[in-house]
Amino acid sequence: MRRPFALLAAALLTGALAVPASAADGDEEFTIKDPRITESSGLAASRQHPGIYWTHNDSDDGAYLYAVDSATGETVATVTMSGVGSPRDVEAISIGPDDQIYVGDIGDNLGGTWPYVWIYRLPEPKNLRDQTIKATQYVVKYSDGARDAESLVVHPKTGRVYIVDKNEKGGHLYEGPARLSPSGSNTFKPVAAVPDLEATDATLSPDGEHLVVRSYFGAIAYDWNGGKIKKKERLGVPFLGQGESVTYTADGKKLMYGAEGADSPVEPQDAPGGGGSDAPSGSGSSATSDGGGDGLSGNLKTGAIAAGAVLIALFGLRRLMRRGR
Repeated sequence: MRRPFALLAAALLTGALAVPASAADGDEEFTIKDPRITESSGLAASRQHPGIYWTHNDSDDGAYLYAVDSATGETVATVTMSGVGSPRDVEAISIGPDDQIYVGDIGDNLGGTWPYVWIYRLPEPKNLRDQTIKATQYVVKYSDGARDAESLVVHPKTGRVYIVDKNEKGGHLYEGPARLSPSGSNTFKPVAAVPDLEATDATLSPDGEHLVVRSYFGAIAYDWNGGKIKKKERLGVPFLGQGESVTYTADGKKLMYGAEGADSPVEPQDAPGGGGSDAPSGSGSSATSDGGGDGLSGNLKTGAIAAGAVLIALFGLRRLMRRGR
C-alpha cells in the first residue's frame, strides 16, 4: 500500500497547490461571444465578481446590460433595467461607490439635437443570473447646449459623475452636480478641455487618480488632479476595428480596450505608470500582503491551507486502513 498511497498523496497535493495566480483577475484578452452583443459600446470591470465585465449595446437594443465572463467570453447574466422607459442611445457604463452601476444614455448621432439625455443608476447584482433590476433615471442637460457624448465616468470615492463630449476637434470634461437628483434636470458644466481626440469612451482608475480618454485610434492619459486634469501621456491602443470602449481592470494594473461588432475582441494594455492598486475590497484585485502578514498571496495561502487539509485527511485514512488489516 505504501507506493499507491504516496502517489495518491502527491496527486492530491499537486492539485491543491495548483491555484492559478491570475485566473480570476480578468486581465487577459477575450472575445465577447454572445450573438446578441453586436455593438458593445462600453465596458466596466465588476467590483463584486472578479473577471466579469459589464457591457451593453449601442442604440436601441433595449434596457439590457450583459455580464461577460472574461475567462470564457460567455454572457453569464443579463440584467433588464426597469423604470427607465426606452433607452435612446446608450454609450457608456461605469461603476461608482457602493457597487452602483451608472449607464450613460448620452449619445446623439444627430450632433447634439436632443434637449436632454439620461443617466441610469442601479446596484450591481450580488448574484449573476438573468434578472430585472429597478434603476433610477436622471435627466441630464449641459450648461452650454446639447451635444453628442459617448464617455461617462464616476469617481470611485466621491461618486460624482463626469461626461466627456465627442467632437472631432476635441471636447471637454463636464462635471455633474455633487449628487444627481431624480427630479428635475441635472446640469453638467465644462471644467477642463480634452483636446486632440474624438472621445469614444473614458475610464477612471480604481484609486481615482488617473483618467484615460480614448478615441477610435488612440488615447490620452491624465492625472486626475481633483478634476482639474493634467495631460500625462499619449497612449497607443490596439486596433480592433471600431474602438468604442475602455476600462481599467479592477486592480488598476491594466486597461481593457473593446470594440463594436459581432464576436468583438477585448485586449489588455499596461496602465500608465504600471497601474494603481487602491482598488476597493471585493474588486478582484490580486494584491499581495501589505507587509503585516507572511507575504503569501491570497491564492498561495488558499493552496497551502488546502494542501494541509489534504495531508491531514490522507494520514487519517492511512491509519484507519492499517487498523482494518
